[in-house]
Amino acid sequence: MRIKQLGLFALALSLAISGAGCKKKVGAPASVVVPKPDAPPPPPPPPLAKAMITSFTAEPSTIEKGQSSSLRWATTNATKVTITPNVGDMAQMNGSRSVSPGSTTTYTLVAEGPGGSATQTATVTVNDPPPPPPTPKAAVKEDFSSVIARELADISFDYDKSDVREDARGILTRNADKLKQLFADYPTNVVTIEGHCDERGSAEYNLGLGDRRAIAAKEFLQQLGIGADRLRTVSYGKERPQCTDANEACYAKNRRGHFSGN
Repeated sequence: MRIKQLGLFALALSLAISGAGCKKKVGAPASVVVPKPDAPPPPPPPPLAKAMITSFTAEPSTIEKGQSSSLRWATTNATKVTITPNVGDMAQMNGSRSVSPGSTTTYTLVAEGPGGSATQTATVTVNDPPPPPPTPKAAVKEDFSSVIARELADISFDYDKSDVREDARGILTRNADKLKQLFADYPTNVVTIEGHCDERGSAEYNLGLGDRRAIAAKEFLQQLGIGADRLRTVSYGKERPQCTDANEACYAKNRRGHFSGN
């Protein structure tokens, strides 16, 4: 019995040793390598700046043919500015240029930049100049003789007299004032003073009397400032009567000094 117990004990011990040999030996844990995260990608480059036109005008926008207008422009981010037609590349990105189109023209401005271009237009309207005013026609000067006949009054004389009467003095004074104005407008014309008589007396006598009457009127006008070179005298005696009735009223009309223009 005791032997049997020893045998079982030995068997148990043998199994225990055998089981201990089969158990995996636990050692220090292995080191773990953690991968590093990837670096973030670099940011994208900023977009290239696009050219912009802030203003493009024509001042004035309406002109007459032969006049000028100023094209004015302002841009941002531009590296090149071109204006068509017939203007070309501009050295300044902001500036002005004088133009003189012969007809209505629309100008196009192109501003170029690293990121793109921009376009804008401005129109100059050209009008034909108004026609010149018609040349005024030269005023037709009235015939001098007609002016004298209208402006100068006759003077009267007493029977068989050549003295300038008092009433004739006033008439001659007014005639002198008018002659000074007329001679300024008619610098080459002269006035003839005609001496007339009524029908009484001989033709020869009346020619002499008419001459004295014309000379008396001329001398009076000269005293009032009328040049002798602008005055002539002639006597018609009784050859050109205004009235042919044989009475004093008719005779008085014929005793006169009359003025005519030449």
